[in-house]
Amino acid sequence: MRIDIAGFGRGGRELPHEKLMEICELADDLGFGGIWFNEFHFQTTPQAYPSTLLLASAVLARTRRLRVGTSIVVLPLYHPLLLAEMVAQLHWQSGGRFDLGIGRGTHPDTLARLGISPSETRTRFEEAFTILTNALYDTATIDMGMSWPSSGAPVGPLLNDERVPIYIGGSTDETIGFAARNALPLLLSLEPPEAAQFETYRRIIATEGLTDRSADSSLSRFVFIARTRPEAQRLLTDRYAALHQRRIDAARRAGRDPSRIAPPDLHRFREAQAIVGAPDDCIRQIASLKARSGVESLRLVFNGNGAFDTDEAIDEMRLFGEAAFT
Repeated sequence: MRIDIAGFGRGGRELPHEKLMEICELADDLGFGGIWFNEFHFQTTPQAYPSTLLLASAVLARTRRLRVGTSIVVLPLYHPLLLAEMVAQLHWQSGGRFDLGIGRGTHPDTLARLGISPSETRTRFEEAFTILTNALYDTATIDMGMSWPSSGAPVGPLLNDERVPIYIGGSTDETIGFAARNALPLLLSLEPPEAAQFETYRRIIATEGLTDRSADSSLSRFVFIARTRPEAQRLLTDRYAALHQRRIDAARRAGRDPSRIAPPDLHRFREAQAIVGAPDDCIRQIASLKARSGVESLRLVFNGNGAFDTDEAIDEMRLFGEAAFT
């Protein structure tokens, strides 16, 4: 199973850039398959890394074998022809180590600042995907009536017989259906857990007789690892409140009603969203998760998406990596 990491690089500038690069180098040295970064724009506290593509370029330059992925690039925000060129460049300069996760994105503050109506994002997302992939692998033009100024001058193919892995992140039936109908794997979410996404994806696959790419999708789990089981359980108990508060804060920032967030349920959280235990326990839980889900890739979050202490998360990442990959 490919085991990646995620969660680092979120938030403001408390974490020095050089330290983030050292985390990426450590992940590379330990044997993790890849690292994923999230895209957030125009937050009340400015984000250190609103551009996942710029960050990916820096990480790829500092690592040798580690893959770098975006979870996600919000397609409606970009001119798809320029984005296609950037993707092709990252693929080229990294020797093929770039993974492109895409999504529709609905954060109201981002859309408002760029003058994009929420009602336009579905169309912009689907049109951008078509233009982007045509430019990468065939030729693309922008026709009259599309979301960007029309252009009859073709672009592409930017990549001849090479392919950039493309994943789709999203939780709505429309986005999951788009992934299924375009034979694309999913970046399955932590919150909400992936069960509903899988159910929708597999129902559409079965109903319409489509190619099932669920095995190529990527799961995600929070990790609470220590040298002994009791220590790991204490980490879970002590940190769970911080995670729940982060959910509430994120809902407020996105304009959602925080009162609709379910109350804390530690048992359900552990069962559906967490890997907990000593190193051997964690490795066994991951093997079981792979057997149950049939999914071949997993993104591990050691820092609670920024909710936990960074130095402790690094130590726990090292503890897992040394047990899993050596």
